[in-house]
Amino acid sequence: MKKIIVSNPEKCTGCRVCESVCSLVHTGRCNPAESRIRVMRWETKGLDIPVTCLQCEDPICEMVCPVNAISRNPDTGAMETNHDICIKCYMCVMACPFGGSLIAPNGDVLRCDLCGGEPQCVTLCQTKAIEYKRVDKVGVTKMRKAIKHFPSLYRVEKSM
Repeated sequence: MKKIIVSNPEKCTGCRVCESVCSLVHTGRCNPAESRIRVMRWETKGLDIPVTCLQCEDPICEMVCPVNAISRNPDTGAMETNHDICIKCYMCVMACPFGGSLIAPNGDVLRCDLCGGEPQCVTLCQTKAIEYKRVDKVGVTKMRKAIKHFPSLYRVEKSM
């Protein structure tokens, strides 16, 4: 069963350990600018929100790539960029409505690869603000809970 990283902003303390461990695992350096997860701070609400690739079912990043450099890893389900093919047009970065595609200081496109199925950011998150869950366990219930607790994060328009 496919699994994804799920954020729980209500549990995030903004420590950014997830960013440090991600960059360390992938580059050998603790440099948050090279991380595939970012903690976004929403000052007016007092929230820290871990943001990473949602490994979408129909990924727009893959659809907009003009050279087909993005594909799903059959083992982990992670969307991955083939850097040998990528032309760094950043269409995937611009197209992602969730901010899951990022640009590294060297210009490479970064996206969570789920650490081969064992995301280290999840392992080291002390507050469990990020979890690695089966897609069928996340779904609508999680979305409803988030909308209820953080309604201003989501635009819910009433139909006329």
